[in-house]
Amino acid sequence: MLKPLEDHVIVEPIVQEEKTESGIYLPDTAHKDKPQTGKVIAVGSGRLTDDGKRIPSEVKAGDTVVFAKYSGSDVQLDGKDYIILKDSDILAIVVEEAKTKKLRNESSQR
Repeated sequence: MLKPLEDHVIVEPIVQEEKTESGIYLPDTAHKDKPQTGKVIAVGSGRLTDDGKRIPSEVKAGDTVVFAKYSGSDVQLDGKDYIILKDSDILAIVVEEAKTKKLRNESSQR
C-alpha cells in the first residue's frame, strides 16, 4: 500500500484504447503528448502554506482525473502500475453525465 505525503496523489492510470469505436487502430503517436486519465487511489494531507496552514486537495479517492502525460513518477507495486502526482499536476476531475445534469439543474434554478 502506498500512502502519499502532503500534496501528492496516487493515481492508477486508465489504459487508453488503441482502437476507435469504428474499428480503426490508432498509431502510438496518436496518444503522444495528450493528457491521460486515471483513478485516484489515495490523497495526501494537502499542501502546507508559508504561514503553516494546510490546504486539502480538491480530489478524493475514487475520482477519475485527467493529468498531463509526462507528469508525476511511475511506480509499480504488487504488479500494478501507479503514478504519484503533485496535486497541481491534475488538470481536471471527470464528472459523470448524471452529476453534470444535476449540477446544471441546480444552477438554472438559482
